[in-house]
Amino acid sequence: MPPSSAKNLQSTIPKKICFVCLGNICRSPLAEGIAKHLYAKMPKQSKPKIDFCSAGTSGFHNDEGIDSRSIGIARENGIDISRYTSKQVSLYGHSDVDLFVAMDRQNYATLLRLGFEPSKVVLLGDFGLGGKEVPDPYYGGSDGFAKVYEMLEAGIANLLEILTLESLNQANLPNK
Repeated sequence: MPPSSAKNLQSTIPKKICFVCLGNICRSPLAEGIAKHLYAKMPKQSKPKIDFCSAGTSGFHNDEGIDSRSIGIARENGIDISRYTSKQVSLYGHSDVDLFVAMDRQNYATLLRLGFEPSKVVLLGDFGLGGKEVPDPYYGGSDGFAKVYEMLEAGIANLLEILTLESLNQANLPNK
């Protein structure tokens, strides 16, 4: 079981955040799109510079397009992820990532098994979702994708709020 992810955040603001699920065709690309959308709406003076990406722990769908149901729910909410393609997470290909945000405990554990630093891996469910896992909607209907969208949006909004507050706190620290 992962430690409370909110406490696992480093004292420095991550410059690149990668959202991670199993296949990188449903949850994590949707999370990436939501993060970019919410980040773009934040007031400039209060936001740290952060880039976002997504990946899967499995390479099963490498270079495939995103699930049409994820594209559809994103589009319904004013977000375009139609050009995203699936990619697998790797130590070398993602060495520039400061924070990995896992959708569930299985992917959290896989990231640790792959050798990513525990201090760089968090569970999205720990950010205002009561520790809940973001379920994989792949085998369900469009209602599952709508529920996942709501969970992702809430968790990512909370994560960004925490990072923004941390950024403001760091900006207000006296120089020594």
